Amino acid sequence: MEEVYFLTYGDAMRLLLTRGGARLNLDLHKTGRSWLILRDEDEFIFPDGTRVSTREVERIARDRGNLYFVKAGGVYKAAIASQEGFYKLVPTIPPTIEINGIRMHRTKDTPPLRDTLSKVDAVKPRDGETVLDTCMGLGYTAIEASKRGAYVITIEKDPHVLELARINPWSRELFTGGKIQIIQGDSFEVVRKFNDETFDVVIHDPPRFSLAGHLYGEEFYRELYRVLKPGGRLFHYVGNPGKKYRRKDLQKGVMERLRRVGFTGIKKVGEALGVVAGKPVRGR
Repeated sequence: MEEVYFLTYGDAMRLLLTRGGARLNLDLHKTGRSWLILRDEDEFIFPDGTRVSTREVERIARDRGNLYFVKAGGVYKAAIASQEGFYKLVPTIPPTIEINGIRMHRTKDTPPLRDTLSKVDAVKPRDGETVLDTCMGLGYTAIEASKRGAYVITIEKDPHVLELARINPWSRELFTGGKIQIIQGDSFEVVRKFNDETFDVVIHDPPRFSLAGHLYGEEFYRELYRVLKPGGRLFHYVGNPGKKYRRKDLQKGVMERLRRVGFTGIKKVGEALGVVAGKPVRGR
């Protein structure tokens, strides 16, 4: 696998302040490793031999809102412009994805990793269990569940999100861990193909309602209930419970629809901005 070296605006500023070179962490602090970057007149030489001009590094140092990476002789912005919209990795640690200005993780008061932990902790996957992660994104939820010993099936609809996940060092375990299976497709359609009572845990973290309303509907919840084992647990991220969507209490509506399809023990999880529910054990 080709080495990918990430640069934030802060890293670029440090390079510009050096004369002969500097040691920097170039994997967004996924590890404590450092790499030596040498300075040669008006160029910086990266470990794979790529030469980056001082002018290019100055441009990166002025750009606080984007991430850049060096790979195979070139410098690239960690972003994709397409007919579907504009996608980019945001320089939080770990990164989040921003799609058309909307971030996938809470970042204002909660770092993305803490956001992930609060969701996974709500249902506490255990060693040997099988987890369905309905909306992969950068895969932090799937990775965290697999670290706890679970086998994870995760679904991602958007090929551009998958492309950014492949270059993000914090998503690497998605493709190398061996306990995570990625399915590309719309969760609404993919979940229908699973057998009854396949999963011990479902973590449902959909895009906001305005972008994926079909993933908040009773028909989809019925499918989640079907594929969950008796005694299984569901976490459903809803978003800020203090906000209303078109004058409707979204969280209240979610809880009512979950109840109608058979879920029990439904309650709010404030820290994770969602709700948990369970599928009752037969005979109880």
